[in-house]
Amino acid sequence: MNLESLFEPFSYRGLSLKNRFVMAPMTRTKSPQGVPTDQVADYYSRRAASDLGLILTEGTVIDRPSSKNHPDIPNFYGEALNSWEKVVQDVHANGGKIAPQIWHVGNTTIPDVTMPDPMEGPETMSVEDIEDAIQKFAESAAAAKRLGFDTLELHGAHGYLIDQFFWPGTNNRTDEYGGDTIAKRNKFAIEVIKAVRAAVGKDMVIILRLSQWKQQDFSVKIAQNPTEMEQWLQPLADAGVDIFHCSQRRFWEPEFEDSDLNFAGWAKKITGQPTITVGSVGLSGDFLGSFAGQGAEKNNNLDELVRRYDRGDFDLIAVGRAILQDFEWVKKVKEGKLDELKEFSPESLGVYY
Repeated sequence: MNLESLFEPFSYRGLSLKNRFVMAPMTRTKSPQGVPTDQVADYYSRRAASDLGLILTEGTVIDRPSSKNHPDIPNFYGEALNSWEKVVQDVHANGGKIAPQIWHVGNTTIPDVTMPDPMEGPETMSVEDIEDAIQKFAESAAAAKRLGFDTLELHGAHGYLIDQFFWPGTNNRTDEYGGDTIAKRNKFAIEVIKAVRAAVGKDMVIILRLSQWKQQDFSVKIAQNPTEMEQWLQPLADAGVDIFHCSQRRFWEPEFEDSDLNFAGWAKKITGQPTITVGSVGLSGDFLGSFAGQGAEKNNNLDELVRRYDRGDFDLIAVGRAILQDFEWVKKVKEGKLDELKEFSPESLGVYY
């Protein structure tokens, strides 16, 4: 298996990476009351020292009521920013690059998790709420640049707030932020992206994570065909998205009939922008099974990954559970030590090492 091409440098606008591997964002709920600890800094810096091209942090929330659904999800405002500055410094000291994933969970909840006032009880957002949320996304983005992060990612996937505006299953608004077409439902995301671009300037790369599937419905598709995908993605690119992070449960599955292109492949073909593919890289089972206590065996799908990458379908590869289980995963792949890669155990979801 020749994996050399996956270790080519990547450069786009203000972002330069030593290889094509990205650590996918994974929520850990290990930041008490939203403030990352030294353990969080160690967790990221350990992986930075193991040949990752880019680290995307776990989701970090903006300064809005109900922006999180667990009290120990990290904040990206206020006191927490001092801790995030240490994370950036430690990652850079270990030769890594890092981006915060900036997030608002919307009206999603976690069973049996009690949120303190005034964080619980999400309600339909007023226009004033929407305008404030847009501003708070911009403020967190500006903080990312100020703290020295190398890029940033907006979480627009998996049924959370930005995605809730995209999807007709959750957006039943009758005002200017709703509508019967994706072109109309794009308005919130476009305004967030434009505000973030104004906050960080023209050179800082903005990544947007998107998914067709939702936690509420694994089979749903916002775009049923390439034409609808163009109506969805092109305005987002025009608004300022540099890289599309295209989340799938399994990266090798085609997005539409009559083509084996996956989501990232179609996004790149449609917009011309760089894309990140993600979804069960190096593992047999998708990550949703992990929450049901399912493990995942090592899988030789790296051959298929290289085939698609070399064909030009995508530019970067995000790896989640494999790197969570084995922080030296990229280093082992680079050195050809595939027999030393660890199989994924669901117990690692609760461990921070």
